[in-house]
Amino acid sequence: PDSFLIMTTLWIILFLMGLSGGWLLNLVGLPGNWWNVILILLFWWLFPVTGTLGLGVVITVAVLAALGEILELAASSAGIAKGGSKRGAIFAILGSIIGTLVGGTIGLPIPIVGPIAGIIIFSAVGAMAGAIWGEHSGGQTMEKSMELGKFAFFGRVLGSVAKLVIGSVIVTVAIAALLI
Repeated sequence: PDSFLIMTTLWIILFLMGLSGGWLLNLVGLPGNWWNVILILLFWWLFPVTGTLGLGVVITVAVLAALGEILELAASSAGIAKGGSKRGAIFAILGSIIGTLVGGTIGLPIPIVGPIAGIIIFSAVGAMAGAIWGEHSGGQTMEKSMELGKFAFFGRVLGSVAKLVIGSVIVTVAIAALLI
């Protein structure tokens, strides 16, 4: 009986660590919410008698993950809808990736909050810089390039925040289902 309790506790701790890791993957632009959907599905499959964590929870978190992707895509593509080009969008994505790496590194000295804030801010600044560069080098005026860069900045911030909020809801639903 004691070894069963220890193993169950260990699996739950690993599950919670995996959910946290999935949430953090969202920060660097990876599909962390989908990681958590797969993790929840796997946990339910391996431990089908755990709380109320069942097919309904799996479907709920999958719908939430899809909603997070839709919100991120809608927010991030706002610049293109305002007259941006594919070139500007590609450079915005590249700038966002570079900004994510730089922001995460710069934010490291401040535990927990530093990397998160650094990644969100620098990712948005990178998206803005990339969009400006892509649009201006593609023939847009500097004024129009700056305007599209602002849309890329705010779109990236809103998209990241929306995805992180949805990710928080997914983690909360999974933990609640595990405990109830």
